[in-house]
Amino acid sequence: MKMVYNVGDKPKFGQLIVFAIQQLLAIMAATIAVPSMVGHGLTADAALFGAGCGTIVYLLFTKFKSPVFLGSSFAFIGSMLAAFAGSVSMQLGYFGLILGAVFAGLVYVIIAIIVKIAGVKWIDKIMPAVVIGPTVAIIGLSLSSDAVKKFFNYAGNYNEDLGAYIMDPKSLLCLATALVTLAVTMLCATYGKKMMKLIPFILGILAGYAFASILTVFGIAFSVDFLKIVDFSVFSELKIFALPNFVFLEGFKSFNEINASYIISILVAYVPVAFVVFAEHLADHKNLSSIIESDLTKDPGLSRTLLGDGIGSMVGAFFGGCPNTTYGESIGCVAITGNASTVSILGAAIISIIVAFIGPFVAFLNSIPSCVMGGVCLALYGFIAVSGLKMLQPVDLGENKNLFTASVILIAGVGNLALAFGVGNDQYITLRTVACALILGIITNLILNRGKKEDAKDKEQ
Repeated sequence: MKMVYNVGDKPKFGQLIVFAIQQLLAIMAATIAVPSMVGHGLTADAALFGAGCGTIVYLLFTKFKSPVFLGSSFAFIGSMLAAFAGSVSMQLGYFGLILGAVFAGLVYVIIAIIVKIAGVKWIDKIMPAVVIGPTVAIIGLSLSSDAVKKFFNYAGNYNEDLGAYIMDPKSLLCLATALVTLAVTMLCATYGKKMMKLIPFILGILAGYAFASILTVFGIAFSVDFLKIVDFSVFSELKIFALPNFVFLEGFKSFNEINASYIISILVAYVPVAFVVFAEHLADHKNLSSIIESDLTKDPGLSRTLLGDGIGSMVGAFFGGCPNTTYGESIGCVAITGNASTVSILGAAIISIIVAFIGPFVAFLNSIPSCVMGGVCLALYGFIAVSGLKMLQPVDLGENKNLFTASVILIAGVGNLALAFGVGNDQYITLRTVACALILGIITNLILNRGKKEDAKDKEQ
């Protein structure tokens, strides 16, 4: 894809700020969703601060050659909950979050060392385009239901028997808001001139927010509840500057409560998930490589991207409790806007650190209705899926080995194949959809390719 700004380009300062805010808005919803889903005192502002710091670490390790933002990882939600489930106090649970991220990060470090010594050819062998392409598509498709749920602020009246949302007045207005956001985003990205084409997500979000705000103002004025889409209550009792609830401030108070059993439970909860997230890391970087037309597994090298992701994840959890991961939303933003400048990613990271202390901005982010973000996410997630399918272009799907491999991954992914294994005390290790589909695809590809080689040997004999 043709980039307007390539990896090493530096936009003018004013443009840079706008591009950075756009990146932040693209990843913001998911980044602050993880702490809210885990609870236990984790906060959005601390997660934003941790994500910003983790992204800077990643950029340093990758020598500013990989334009992607690191945000809170959904894959570790179960692991994070296990840290609190096995703790005897809230402080120990916070320490468990830090310890778990260290364990997960060390997995990345070990794999990075192996890659540095053995190279990446073995990865290309077990994960060729016919495996990576459908897997990237599944990353986008697996998020599709989340985008649709956002359309209705997660509160739509979904009828299982009908397999559809029943439209009440508020659901219709939420859907209209999402569609306004999506329409403005698409039109700006497709027909916009110069700067407008580079910031379609900002313009889309602002249009959707304005539309929803107008409806909400009328709802407040005439006491009509279904018109109230924006929650302005988040702006009450604002503090201009506030210290985020950093995890390490509480976590290191609990050294006297640490025991071997708890350490083992954290190890079991985090390490297996880290191996799964490695597969997503590889798929994300293969996808990003195809977008910017530069193989990131070779330059700066997979070992560097792994170290950046792993150490960045530790740093993110140290402050916000959430291990970080490369974000598909960020990659989609790069692809759609044509802006691959790593300086823009650095700007987004710095802004996310700064705004973590600014109450009004955090409140504004929290006030953006889910239906507005749903309109943006439909474009972002869809673009990730299409990027994966595009990787299949050079693959000969006329050969059964390729056809079956791609089919297995796509159906397992669309069918939401996910597995949970009990490890005692009501704790589970979960292999999520993307990981299951990828593992199944790798096995299928290796079996079918092995069979072809054996057939070739038989013919020679």
